[in-house]
Amino acid sequence: MTLTVFFSAPAVWGEYRDLLPLLLENAGIDAQVVTEAPDPVAVDYIIYAPSATLQNFTPFTRCKAVLSLWAGVERIVGNATLTQPLCRMVDNGLTEGMVEWVTGHVLRHHLGMDRHIVNPGHIWDATCPPLARERKVAMLGMGALGTACAQALAALNFNVVGWSRTEKVTEGIQGFHGEAGLEDTLRGADIVVTLLPKTPETENILNAERLSWLKPGAFILNPGRGPLIDDAALLAALDTGQIGHATLDVFRIEPLPENHRFWSHARVTVTPHIAADTRATGAAKVLVENIRRSEAGEPLLHLVDRTRGY
Repeated sequence: MTLTVFFSAPAVWGEYRDLLPLLLENAGIDAQVVTEAPDPVAVDYIIYAPSATLQNFTPFTRCKAVLSLWAGVERIVGNATLTQPLCRMVDNGLTEGMVEWVTGHVLRHHLGMDRHIVNPGHIWDATCPPLARERKVAMLGMGALGTACAQALAALNFNVVGWSRTEKVTEGIQGFHGEAGLEDTLRGADIVVTLLPKTPETENILNAERLSWLKPGAFILNPGRGPLIDDAALLAALDTGQIGHATLDVFRIEPLPENHRFWSHARVTVTPHIAADTRATGAAKVLVENIRRSEAGEPLLHLVDRTRGY
């Protein structure tokens, strides 16, 4: 029987139009990929992106899995109509992009590059930065992306500590977990990177109290989720100098409103949600592999735990 795969993300269909059918054929999967589903009952798999208009999954009674093109699933995981298995996207290209963004901005702040790149007064400041091993980097979130970034920074000799909601062991990285471990992770940190999913437990995880635990003048990088940081608390900490600079890639509202203070704050760098992107060449392989696994009765990759929200 020919499978019907409903590609419900028209904004990126052009990137997958030729690639996805080819990879399905190469995997020995007899499937047709459609961009409209006038008969939802005929759909076997849904490829989904949060930007898609599809919100009601109830009619798709034969659907075996919903395969997201995004790593974050907070916009769909609470959808009451979604009863099918949900898989988030994890692929090498997305991970590599995140590692490059995080490493680049960590090195930027560690080396104090801004004071030389932006130096209109031509000030001869020969102050040398400390060595990487003298910098404590706190990685909040030790999933696939956080772990890869932590390992890349540790390879550069940074003193990396990792925090996750539940205990995780990563070779070469000192790990903490739970509420008790959060203060140990943040206390005295020079640089904080937030790569947690958005859940009720992680929203505003960096609030005024926790920002005060950091080393004065610390740097914050947020390529994870906008609501992980209390915006008002961050702005207050930036104004006092408790936080030296914040490089932010994600926001509560996107695009970031033109009048938001982050745009004009001298100690904030805004990047437009580009830290990591789903690249079709890698993502299509993950999609096809999950369809193959499902048809073979094997466990799905990157299956979302609805109770945890990711």
